[in-house]
Amino acid sequence: MSLDWIYYAISWILLTWHSAWDAIGVPVDAVIGTNFAWILAIIFLVVTVRVILFPVFVKQIKSQRAMQALQPQVKALQEKHKGDRETLQKEMMELYRKEKANPLMGCLPMFLQIPVFLGLFHVLRRLDPAKQAKTLYGWSVEQFDSASNAKLFTAPIAGKFQSTTDELARLGANGTTVKIIAGVLVLVMMGTTYLTSRQMILKTGWAEDPQQRMIQRLMLYGIPLSLLVSGAIFPIGVIIYWVTNNLFTLGQQQWVLRKYPPPVTATKKATPAARNPVQPARQGGLFGRSKPAPQPPAKAAAPKVAAPKPGAKPVNPKKGRPAKRQG
Repeated sequence: MSLDWIYYAISWILLTWHSAWDAIGVPVDAVIGTNFAWILAIIFLVVTVRVILFPVFVKQIKSQRAMQALQPQVKALQEKHKGDRETLQKEMMELYRKEKANPLMGCLPMFLQIPVFLGLFHVLRRLDPAKQAKTLYGWSVEQFDSASNAKLFTAPIAGKFQSTTDELARLGANGTTVKIIAGVLVLVMMGTTYLTSRQMILKTGWAEDPQQRMIQRLMLYGIPLSLLVSGAIFPIGVIIYWVTNNLFTLGQQQWVLRKYPPPVTATKKATPAARNPVQPARQGGLFGRSKPAPQPPAKAAAPKVAAPKPGAKPVNPKKGRPAKRQG
């Protein structure tokens, strides 16, 4: 299956944004060693893709909320079918089908962005002055030459940590500078990738379902560590795209989690305040002594009446009272 339609789409978005920033007056020539029009074109490629995928992101959040609401039932099934993995999986799939919850929906936005990432990766890799097909995917020769000379702090956006000496020479780049810029960006990419997964897990908690928990661990630790190796072959422009996408995700998740907080399930342990709602009041300011809360006054004890002696006649208490005076 040809992926040319993806390359054409990515190229069109990049060229459109570059033309827009050029028309606004963003410098095309390098300022502090950076061609800001091309850097902004990559950043707004992220914005364009995320705006298109926003409805999918909303469905992802709804699916995650549905999965959280089912955690008590999932835990009950795990206790019921302990040791019978096949029956457990069958019952859980039936539960998800009945409640219209999709465990894979949480990864859907990431999967949909893979073609965009691969498209940008392919487009930036061909920004080599030695390439003959400069007008491929709708580029003009002028646009191709401008992009191949675009730099971030003097490091070409088409350069990568593992660029060969010949590639660096054709791009007019210094190998040490490219390695430093690419290395720093790879570390930032790993850190922001870890933070996006950590942010979601801190708000929603670890899943009870073993498969969901395994996916969470893969997202939290596996993917950031894999970037330490794979990041060396990514062009600098692709790493800029990834970091921008992570920052966009952090902001979007923070807004959604604040506006639609995760549901409190019965599996969560009660807080100390919930277990012991009566707490002593603390008075006296930050460094004052702790005083106990005021207690209601105790009821006065009724006076004790001596028991009558054996054989004595009972005394009527009303007879001992003085008669009321009449005016």
